[in-house]
Amino acid sequence: MSTLLLPRRHFLLGSLSALALPSCAGQCGSPGVVTSEAARPTLPFGVQTGDPTAAGVVLWSKTDRPARLLVEWGTDERLSDAQKLEGPVATAENDFTARLELTGLPPGKRIHYRVVFEADDVGHARSEPALGSLRAPPGPGEDVKIVWSGDTAGQGFGIDVARGGMKTYASIARLAPDLFIHSGDRIYADNPLPEQIELPDGSVWKNLVTPAKSKVAETLEEFRGNFAYNFLDEHVRRLHAAVPTIVQWDDHEVRNNWFPGQVLEDPRYKERRASVLAGFAKQAMFEYAPMRQGPIHRVLSYGPRVDVFVLDARSFRGTNGPNREEKESPTILGEAQIAWLKEALARSTATWKIIACDQPIGLVVPDGPTAQDGFANGEGAPLGRELEIAAILSFLQEKRIRNVLWITADVHYAAAHHYDPSRAKLAKFDPFWELVAGPLHAGTFGPAPLDETFGPEVKFQNRKQGDPPVGPAGGKQSFGVLAIDGKSGRLRAALHDGDGNEMWGVEIEAVS
Repeated sequence: MSTLLLPRRHFLLGSLSALALPSCAGQCGSPGVVTSEAARPTLPFGVQTGDPTAAGVVLWSKTDRPARLLVEWGTDERLSDAQKLEGPVATAENDFTARLELTGLPPGKRIHYRVVFEADDVGHARSEPALGSLRAPPGPGEDVKIVWSGDTAGQGFGIDVARGGMKTYASIARLAPDLFIHSGDRIYADNPLPEQIELPDGSVWKNLVTPAKSKVAETLEEFRGNFAYNFLDEHVRRLHAAVPTIVQWDDHEVRNNWFPGQVLEDPRYKERRASVLAGFAKQAMFEYAPMRQGPIHRVLSYGPRVDVFVLDARSFRGTNGPNREEKESPTILGEAQIAWLKEALARSTATWKIIACDQPIGLVVPDGPTAQDGFANGEGAPLGRELEIAAILSFLQEKRIRNVLWITADVHYAAAHHYDPSRAKLAKFDPFWELVAGPLHAGTFGPAPLDETFGPEVKFQNRKQGDPPVGPAGGKQSFGVLAIDGKSGRLRAALHDGDGNEMWGVEIEAVS
């Protein structure tokens, strides 16, 4: 059984046999030359891919020293048809992470790849290989299965090895989706992990704790350590090595309910400027994610049936306040992002337009006793940030843009909301669904108050008023699944518990 070495700033997660890799079979150095293990680069966190489109997919990995990324990929599991690519040199400047775009992937085919790092020194020793695969974006008539959720390592719940680690990731992997969307709160930079937590049943949750997770994140290195932490879990690594991911951020990548320009009053922080913290968080997020450089808000076309519109509800927002203004200020999405979204939606030819918003539309998310962190403000006609949603919904109806589905996480329970103008304070929009999932691995609480403005009706929720908060051991983790029939365009949406069991589902016909 081989053991994978982690960077010195991390504790070793026992035996990482799930990532025990095959030998180099003579390919790691010159024939007949024995290379010492200490000279070889390592791949402590495996491989991942993301942001897939017909044009290509981003491949990511990390090593432990200056080394060049080398990739082979093909449609044969043995890589007998492999194409060989030479990527960039991973350096300390980007925490020894590296990305490379794979292009020319045959639609709908399972792609297999092998990654090694070659040391950027005179010996050019090579790492042991890491293996992964993905399904290329589908062609016409092919089915699509998408999973989404959010919220990882929150409320003090990290990796408890004895309890099996982050098991919801394993449940997702068992369903073999084509695409995974992490809808924000990928880390909890403001939630240090205690060594243990006493649970209501008298048992003890024992966290794997690293230096970066022992305090709030304030430096670039600490934010990097927060993103790296999740990869210590074998289920996280396995899912990412098999399913391409689309990521976005919300507040806990920085700090609870943060907004640009905010000055924190939290005594745990020496650096209290939220925008400075956000700059570090954003750099670390890009370094540790398989995504292209550019804005966080982006559209990704995943075959002819699906376009995913990823929103950024943090970078452009104004100050959190009562949210009762009669004009669109302070905003959440901002004018430029809303204009981009409208243009992208109008241009889309996909059957389904999936809007991944890192905050829910119809749930009240307070920030203290009088301010609001979300769109909703409690009651009445659209005011404040609700005007942004009203403008988007009215635009969709005006331009006859059909088959729009909103997905989100953030509130730490699962729910299905159906919106209808007949129940709303605003009549100018078409009925639509908003589906809420999560957490992946964090505390669960709620449900949150429902705002009547856009006429939501709760069709399902996995918690009721008065339920006590519970952690991952409490059985309330969740994720959502969207299964689209490639021939008819029919979509089936479902919400699953953390073990993978379906809790609720609905069939939605595509409207032409």
